[in-house]
Amino acid sequence: MSVPLVSLRGARYAYEDGPTVLRGLDFDVPEGRALSLLGRNGSGKTTLMRLLSGGLRPDAGQLSVDGAPVSYDRKGLLRLRTAVQLVVQDPDDQLFAASVAQDVSFGPLNLGLAEPEVRARVSEALAALDIDRLADRPTHLLSYGQRKRAAIAGAVAMRPRVLILDEPTAGLDPDGQERLLGTLARLRASGTTVVMATHDVDLALRWADDAALLTPSGVRCGPTPVMLADRPLLAEAGLRLPWGVAVAGLLRGSAVGDGELPRTAEELAELVAGRGA
Repeated sequence: MSVPLVSLRGARYAYEDGPTVLRGLDFDVPEGRALSLLGRNGSGKTTLMRLLSGGLRPDAGQLSVDGAPVSYDRKGLLRLRTAVQLVVQDPDDQLFAASVAQDVSFGPLNLGLAEPEVRARVSEALAALDIDRLADRPTHLLSYGQRKRAAIAGAVAMRPRVLILDEPTAGLDPDGQERLLGTLARLRASGTTVVMATHDVDLALRWADDAALLTPSGVRCGPTPVMLADRPLLAEAGLRLPWGVAVAGLLRGSAVGDGELPRTAEELAELVAGRGA
């Protein structure tokens, strides 16, 4: 088996004067897979994402990148943060510079890169998020969706191998969600592994190759259609059954349900239209 791009082994974490959030957790981020992270509020999703990105250090256990243990000195954290970037849910917690371009340049400048390289990375990240025209726009004049894209661009400018997104579609209208998903598809095509924390089981079913469900008894991970059809597991994780799984159950065994079953409304409509043709 190939070595996971990022892995946690035996991870434990408790906040000061608080309960233990994660205990004995094993978790892998395989390269090239779209991974959704799901669970009820308080299940430990945010803690896990911060452990993976180096924002928190486990009380016990080991974080590794490409099989090499991460050290939490300056050199080790720099290596980790050039490999893994986290974008938090609220872009206002991440944006702080006067303009979009200045904000996106912050990470590359902190790497000590030469100015031409910084400019190239900023230009590349703005183009990847389709916000080139906003380069000189003051960040406080951006719409919510634009601020989301600017925050992601700041992470993309670091050219991470793993991009972790906390509820990236929250607060976006349907068009904004579709545009963001198109951006993530392009990033994946360019070689970035994407991890998305979400409460939206329908989005996870549509988007992710694999799903990781955080439950009181630990984390369970596997192919998304399998994990999100496991009703006892969903109940333990405090999640509902995705509509696509419910529809698949209705269609299964019928002529309409032969072959791969739909994961989106569009796929269902095409399947039914083809059946009626």
